[in-house]
Amino acid sequence: MKEGIHPKYNKKAVITCACGARFEVGSTKPVMRVEVCSNCHPFYTGARTRVVEKGGRVERFRKKYGR
Repeated sequence: MKEGIHPKYNKKAVITCACGARFEVGSTKPVMRVEVCSNCHPFYTGARTRVVEKGGRVERFRKKYGR
């Protein structure tokens, strides 16, 4: 690697989430703020989402045109 062209790497950068969780990771920025993290994102927390029943294209066509 060339000297002097790469940003400084911080081994203990602090990431703060809007929910209040704090993480230490390696990054080129010393402090970061994020809106969602693994503690508050519905995918990781197992929160239920709405299940929308959508038929396939053929079924929608048949329903729309009565065939």
